[in-house]
Amino acid sequence: MRLTLVGSRHFGVTVFEMLRQHGVGVARVVVHDGDDRLAAQARQAGVEVVVQADPKLVVPAEIAPGTDIIITAHSHARVSREAIAAARLGAIGYHPSLLPRHRGIAAVEWTVKEGDPIAGGTIYHLADRMDAGAIVVQDWCFVKKGETARELWERALAPLGLKLLAQAIDHAKAFGTLPAKPQDEQFATKAPALPR
Repeated sequence: MRLTLVGSRHFGVTVFEMLRQHGVGVARVVVHDGDDRLAAQARQAGVEVVVQADPKLVVPAEIAPGTDIIITAHSHARVSREAIAAARLGAIGYHPSLLPRHRGIAAVEWTVKEGDPIAGGTIYHLADRMDAGAIVVQDWCFVKKGETARELWERALAPLGLKLLAQAIDHAKAFGTLPAKPQDEQFATKAPALPR
C-alpha cells in the first residue's frame, strides 16, 4: 500500500506516525507550508516532502506516482478531482463528526455549542462538495458534560480518527477497495467557523 499524505500540524504528524507504525508506505507528504511540523517529521524520516504551489489546492503533480490512496490529515486545501483520480483508490479524509451532521471547519465546536450528547468521527471519500463524500467508516463517542471542543478533540476525537484511518487502510489492504456508503442529505447540517 503506497500513500500520499496531505496535511499539517499535530494531527498530520500523529497520522504520519500511525501509518508508519502500521507498516504502510508513505511515499510523499504534501504540505501548504514547508516549515510545518509535518514537513519536518517527514524529512527526518527520509520521506519526500512537496510544498503545494497553491495553499488552497492540491494538484495531480503533487501526488506521488503509484499512489494507492491519498489521505488528508488537518488539511484545509481542496484536493482537485484530477489529483484524486491520480490515486488508485481515490482520496479519503477524517472529519470529527458523524457525517452528514456538522459539515464544515468547526465540527467539534458545533458539537459542543449544540449540546450534542454524542459526537463521532467519519472517514469519507473526498468529493467536490465539502465533507459530502461517501462514508468509508464511522464511529461515535459520548460527550462529557462541560467539556470544551479542544478537550473533546484531544480526549476522544483525535484518537478515534487514528483508529478509523487504520481500519480503512486495513480494509483497503485486505480487499483492494474502500467502502463507499452515500451520505443521507436529509440529515446534513453545517458547521461554519465560529467568531473568536
